[in-house]
Order: sequence, then C-alpha cells, then structure tokens
Amino acid sequence: METENLDKEIARKSAIVYLAITAIMALLFFAVTGLMGTYPMVARIGGVMWISLLTLIVSMPLVITYMKKKVKGTKRN
Repeated sequence: METENLDKEIARKSAIVYLAITAIMALLFFAVTGLMGTYPMVARIGGVMWISLLTLIVSMPLVITYMKKKVKGTKRN
C-alpha cells in the first residue's frame, strides 16, 4: 500500500514539473516568434504545439527519473 502512495506522489510531482517546463517552453517559443519575425499566427500556433510535444517527450523520462531518486531518497532517511 505504501508503494502505491509513493508512486502516486512521484507521478503527481513529476507531472507538475514536466507540464510546467512544457508550458514555459511553449510560451517562450510563442514570445520569441512574435518578437523576432513576422510569422503568421498559424505557423506560431503550430510551432507551439510542436515544441510542446517535443518538450513533453524529452522531459517526461528525465523528470520522472529525477523525482523517483529524490522522493525515494528522502523517504529512506
């Protein structure tokens, strides 16, 4: 039972972190394309979606692994 609670805590904390990273990257991309060029809105929105997808793919395993080590390390002490 404790393992399930620990896994839920890891999943919840990980999701918060990697979704925040994704949102920040998407907003940053949107802002930079607005400031640096005259890109059409369709291209900017498509780019935001593409950046969001790629950021999720890259950040999910990294953040989950980091959170597992962090949470399990603090639970042992």
